[in-house]
Amino acid sequence: MPHLFSPYTLKDVTLRNRIAMSPMTMYRSTEGRLDDFHLMYLGARAAGGFGLIFPEQVAIAPEGRTTPHCAGIWDDQQVEGHARVTSMIDAMGSVAAIQLGHTGRNGSELKPWVGGDLGVQIPPEHPEGWQVVGPSDVPYGFGKRVYPVHPLSVAEIKAIHRQYAEAARRALDAGYRWLEMHFAHGYLAASFYSPLANKREDQYGGSLENRARFLIEALDAVREVWPEHLPLTARLGCDDFHPDGAQFEESFETVGWLKEHGLDMIDLSMGGNTDDMREPFFPTPSAWVERGARMRAEVGIPTTVSWNLGVPQNADRAIREEKIDLVLLGRPALANPHWPVWAARELGHEDPFELVPEDWGWWLQNFRGHDPSIGWPGITEVAELEQSA
Repeated sequence: MPHLFSPYTLKDVTLRNRIAMSPMTMYRSTEGRLDDFHLMYLGARAAGGFGLIFPEQVAIAPEGRTTPHCAGIWDDQQVEGHARVTSMIDAMGSVAAIQLGHTGRNGSELKPWVGGDLGVQIPPEHPEGWQVVGPSDVPYGFGKRVYPVHPLSVAEIKAIHRQYAEAARRALDAGYRWLEMHFAHGYLAASFYSPLANKREDQYGGSLENRARFLIEALDAVREVWPEHLPLTARLGCDDFHPDGAQFEESFETVGWLKEHGLDMIDLSMGGNTDDMREPFFPTPSAWVERGARMRAEVGIPTTVSWNLGVPQNADRAIREEKIDLVLLGRPALANPHWPVWAARELGHEDPFELVPEDWGWWLQNFRGHDPSIGWPGITEVAELEQSA
């Protein structure tokens, strides 16, 4: 029976455990580059025992960023910073993964703590702003954004697909061994997929097959340059939580198409195409696990989810019951670089410190002295928060 700390193999890549650090936007890049901050931040999580490490979503073009301070890989000059990070992650025994994306109509924003609210846009004429794009001229969130959206032409769509492929080539050069495509959270691909944002009447709009076309063609472009022996995955915004948006029940067919085009694993999340969501369930513990289990069983594809899996007992149960294949942790990874070791102690793992590099683990478990002074919290009785089915 698999468990949270068992190895996991996908294609020719084996992870030391089922715990992955989810992409989390940090707003710490200059001209899209990864620097010493990212080396410190991501290397610490690799040393702390995570099996798979993602930086934030990495933009395939300058206008594909969320803010002017987000990471990118649209230029060969950016490869060096990524290579430093992947080398450190590899040295600490983890696997370096990259999530490629384009924010579309959700870009050109201020940092959230600078703007006073999430999603405050920078005018396109501002030196740090740019013209946001989408499938149609529909702004995000029923008028929350105030600047116009440029509807992409077919030629512009094809150019973006080429940018995906070029970014994938650079990711391979930088040493990444796992590539995920971001098709969720209101970004460009998710906008094409959602009837809330996509009002087109050509081959990229209307029917489910047409709305999924942008995603499939982007996957095809990356599949041509990304080696078959390395995992190629996607995060899909499978539900807008709105009656007029993307619906979870239709996502089974979409994921089936993506699988036919070479997708190796699906990562389920919200569509994020509106702030008018109706009864979203994702704030609850283990929110997406049951949907992940359905997708895994009905489509026959490896599956992962995130959202509120930071209680070790819940994360372990999701793996032991074979509902999902990997657990993605975002804020828990930010809060505790050694979350895997802490979780192993909570779950009674016979040797929690084997999860980290040998020298690291040796220091953590020897010369302990006065246990409360060492820095590791004592093993506690953590209530299982997962809601009953």
